[in-house]
Amino acid sequence: MLIRYKRTYEKIAMGLLSFVPSEKDLKQLQSTMKLYEENEAWQLFLWKEEDIIGILGVKVDDETETAELHHVSVSPSHRGQGIGRKMVCALQELFAERYHVAPTKQTEDFYDKCETENQVEDY
Repeated sequence: MLIRYKRTYEKIAMGLLSFVPSEKDLKQLQSTMKLYEENEAWQLFLWKEEDIIGILGVKVDDETETAELHHVSVSPSHRGQGIGRKMVCALQELFAERYHVAPTKQTEDFYDKCETENQVEDY
């Protein structure tokens, strides 16, 4: 299930975000975390099953009613199990009433793959 980021999850969130190629540099990662913590338009969600195993980051734009998907990461030991797709589906459900979830250039390939699988499997 998706849970909203809280400061108590900072180390877990940073660990999961560090798997995103653009967040490998520590200074960049710290800057990204600061953005999510200080700017209410940037929202971070964690995926929890028994443990927290994934993370999604979106930028919400009230004017265009869009939630842009900027970061997606799943713990390496849980990859290949459809967790990322489940996270994207949950995010779409969460924002369905007010926002359209859309990918950015960084997340476009993954998002499109999720959309294709959802149409085939009707998840």
